[in-house]
Amino acid sequence: MADTERARMLRGDLYLASDPELTAARLRAHALWRRFNAAPADAAEERLALLRELLGSLGPGAVVEPPFYCDYGAQIELAAGVFVNLNCVFLDPAPIRIGEQTMLGPNVQLLTADHPRDPHVRVSGPELARPITIGARVWIGGGSIVCPGVQIGDDTTIGAGSVVVRDIPDGVVAVGNPCRVLRRL
Repeated sequence: MADTERARMLRGDLYLASDPELTAARLRAHALWRRFNAAPADAAEERLALLRELLGSLGPGAVVEPPFYCDYGAQIELAAGVFVNLNCVFLDPAPIRIGEQTMLGPNVQLLTADHPRDPHVRVSGPELARPITIGARVWIGGGSIVCPGVQIGDDTTIGAGSVVVRDIPDGVVAVGNPCRVLRRL
């Protein structure tokens, strides 16, 4: 693969989001999620077709409730039985992978997009992204934010309103800002 801005983005290197190829990919995704969000509640097949076109993969029985918002869509993988509630935002310049039977409450944000810490580099334009991986049978409470590079283990519960800035292991309840393990399940 040529060393394009898209290739840099997917590798986690600094990239320019203003690149024409990336801009076109975002515009495509925005058009698809706008149609998905506007589809009538009784148009389940139309919604499903739009999600299949928008997302990188959509497992059997996965449900996304509108409204739903993302940057690219192509980096999002939802396994079988995933449930994404109302008003979720997935910024996906890096992959977002969600394991089977995981549930996301309303207003959950999964944010792979990141920026350089050096302010001079940051204002010059390049961005970067780090993937988010969420295991199977996870429940993420409403209003939670999962930050770039985070992995959440299987069978874990994240309390509503949490800000997840570091990895969370399998089989725990974790809550807060920053999100911390409260107890093992």
